[in-house]
Amino acid sequence: MIDGEVVALDESGRVSFNALQHSRPKAHIQFYAFDVLVHRGHNTLRLPIEKRRELLADALAKVEYPVLRSTPFDAKPADLIRAATALGFEGIIAKRKGSTYEPGRRNGAWLKYKINRSQEFVIGGYTLGNPFDALMVGCYEGGKLLYVSRVKAGFNPPLRRELYALLQILETSRCPFANLPEPRRYRWDVGLTAADMENCRWLKPQLVAQIEFAE
Repeated sequence: MIDGEVVALDESGRVSFNALQHSRPKAHIQFYAFDVLVHRGHNTLRLPIEKRRELLADALAKVEYPVLRSTPFDAKPADLIRAATALGFEGIIAKRKGSTYEPGRRNGAWLKYKINRSQEFVIGGYTLGNPFDALMVGCYEGGKLLYVSRVKAGFNPPLRRELYALLQILETSRCPFANLPEPRRYRWDVGLTAADMENCRWLKPQLVAQIEFAE
């Protein structure tokens, strides 16, 4: 019984969650194995990770691509995070030396270092909610404001009320995005069709937000 993760590669050969979401039959799909729970009928959960890695290598000795064995890096966390950031990776996983495998528990034996990207986006509208549901943000390209996405997460109730009061001051009847409406609602509910736009309120494009995103 192998523990691992399916990944997809983008055009530049980098692991991309977006490519995995929108994968096609000919996409570059790989499976990275990083641990083993049962080896040749024997439970390995209580073995230290170093021994489990040895058993994993044995289990995968005759396995071919697209199944791969993940490579451990014995380096300082700061160096790994710096390298992962430079390569545009989503993050890294760290496991404590000598640790056992404990399914379903976050006991500090393994850690996830997420590396979020961030960018400034112009706020051009919002969708109705309590008091609003999501912000509509975009970027300028060739002098035109192009719609990029909706932003729903990251607002606590006080911030949501404070921001809503500011948004109302900038309301306008004209949609500021040059590329709306879109012809259809795309996968993962990110498209904005003419029907979706009926639930939107448009703003003068004067506010800029710093948005963090994983992909």
